[in-house]
Amino acid sequence: MHRVLSPLLAILATGLPAQAPQIHTSRTAGKELLRLPKTDEAFGFVVFGDRTGGPPDGIKVLAQAVADTNLLDPDLVFTVGDLVNGYNTTPQWLLQAAEYKGAMQKLRMPWYPVAGNHDIYWRGAGKPPGEHEGDYEQHFGPLWYAIEHKQCWFIALYSDEGDPATGEKDFSKPAAQKMSEAQFSWLAETLQQAKGARHVFLFLHHPRWVQSRGYGDDWQRVHELLAKAGNVTAVFGGHIHRMRFDGVRDGIQYYTVASVGAYLEMEAPRAGYLHEFHVVTVRPQGITVAALPVGTVLDPQQITGELSEDVEHVHERLRPTYVAIPDVDAHGGIDGLLEMTFTNPGERPIELTIVPLNEAPMVFAPDHAHLTLAPGASAPATLHVHREGDHGHPFAGFELPRFELRCDYLAEGVRIGLPKKEYEVMLAPPAKPHIAGQGPGALQLDGKKGCLELASQRLALPDGPFTVQARIRARDYQGRRGLASKMQSSEFGLMVSDGKVEFLVHLDGKYATAETTAPVLQVDTWHHVAGVFDGAELRAYVDGRLVARKAGKGVRTRNELPLILGGDPDGAGKRVSFVDGLIDEVMISIGALWTGDTFEVPAVLPPADATTVLRLPFDRESGTALPWCLDSSANGAHPRRHPGATVTATNSAR
Repeated sequence: MHRVLSPLLAILATGLPAQAPQIHTSRTAGKELLRLPKTDEAFGFVVFGDRTGGPPDGIKVLAQAVADTNLLDPDLVFTVGDLVNGYNTTPQWLLQAAEYKGAMQKLRMPWYPVAGNHDIYWRGAGKPPGEHEGDYEQHFGPLWYAIEHKQCWFIALYSDEGDPATGEKDFSKPAAQKMSEAQFSWLAETLQQAKGARHVFLFLHHPRWVQSRGYGDDWQRVHELLAKAGNVTAVFGGHIHRMRFDGVRDGIQYYTVASVGAYLEMEAPRAGYLHEFHVVTVRPQGITVAALPVGTVLDPQQITGELSEDVEHVHERLRPTYVAIPDVDAHGGIDGLLEMTFTNPGERPIELTIVPLNEAPMVFAPDHAHLTLAPGASAPATLHVHREGDHGHPFAGFELPRFELRCDYLAEGVRIGLPKKEYEVMLAPPAKPHIAGQGPGALQLDGKKGCLELASQRLALPDGPFTVQARIRARDYQGRRGLASKMQSSEFGLMVSDGKVEFLVHLDGKYATAETTAPVLQVDTWHHVAGVFDGAELRAYVDGRLVARKAGKGVRTRNELPLILGGDPDGAGKRVSFVDGLIDEVMISIGALWTGDTFEVPAVLPPADATTVLRLPFDRESGTALPWCLDSSANGAHPRRHPGATVTATNSAR
């Protein structure tokens, strides 16, 4: 005789006082915009998929699903079968049952099992009648039963009774997938008892409504019984280890739940191949169903303030320190060691993986590096970089070495993967690169991402007076535009936003700004723009004419942000505020080159001397193929040319 589990929970809403929610405020306006919340008696339940058939550590996936579910705090949890690996005799079966129940007993709410083929099928000598049915009912519960909860009924069916003629159990044979008359009669009686329920939910292991699985047509008579009841809302199955929704038939929703640790044919979450559980919210008028991947529910109490701040600290401050960088020969060849050190700035251990990103002809050995760093510890990483030079087409397709830095923060009991960072190694250009094509040019910028970038440590500009100058011919000046800037509550910038000119220097903790009040730059016209700081005053010039001045003195506030030419850096050094058009003849000099209200604009850049910090004539030979634009000053700063910045034959010569 199959035992019937008596109802465990029955909460009736009748007789309870109705809630009358109100919106309380001391304000007179806006109250009508706020909607009142729903006041019906809603609750939730969770449905777990198969556990078995997966790797041995699949039990860990189940344990994580239990932890996730405790955070969601539903009223109850159902499974859809295959709780143990089974296909064995009783001693092994009992061990697996104890393992499963050990994980599930950590749930803070009641859970209800469904029998699957792994839970029932026997392999080995001494097979008893019904195979493991007796073991299942002794250790998990009845093979079929129903419970009541909050005016809803939950019915668990047994889909592996076997062939009624032979007793054979085989889920692949339609004859063995028929419901017995005993269970069918019980189901009919139970649905009659539940006729006054708000909702009825069914759970079974095999999704026998999926005809492509070869189950035969026995489910049709079950469905007709469910449809006749009129209040069956949804049916949940498992077995196939992937999620699917088979639509609504006669008002009944059909769901198949994927896996909580079982074997997956492939990892394709968006196609339903994943470890997940279904979360069902029940209201009088209907249900909503969501699938949550296992491990995606977070406990906010585990994200302590100390952990949050330390993770942010590690992410912001973790970066390579370059000890040795390989040289580039005249034909673009590289053969040398890239030596770096990494220091853990956090309070917990971290694991780093350095993965080169370049493809042939650049080759790295080894193909990755792995480091584990204790808090405050440092460690080296070395990669050999090789690239064959090309004598026929020097620097064709030349790239700077790039690598991806992956960091796992090892918190207490959890590994936190931080966002990946990509680094480009700024190699020094060869002294005399062999590049075809010569002659004057200009830097063409796309207004989207094209610009030049010069690391702060390569800008040899001391404190005190200095001059910044450049030529510009823009297609558009609207919005914020940076001509030469490394500003961020510090340093200096020469801006051309909305056609106005601003020259800013951060002195003694605040900006001094010489700016025009109206646009002075015309589109599609070459202009010479200069900013001069003489130690007591800032002056801005356009085409040799003074357009703005501002008193200012003090020590220039430094930062570690890059100098962006044709743009501006944000607080993280990201390139923004791009110029759309051409710039040419960029020059930064020590000292105030001009002091009066007017000066004669030089036809070409003056030669570099001891006061020249940066000189960029943008000759075509310096920018056509190389990733740098060559600095002709003694400093050899050579700013990096980003995509969207190209050197063309068009120039500012008049």
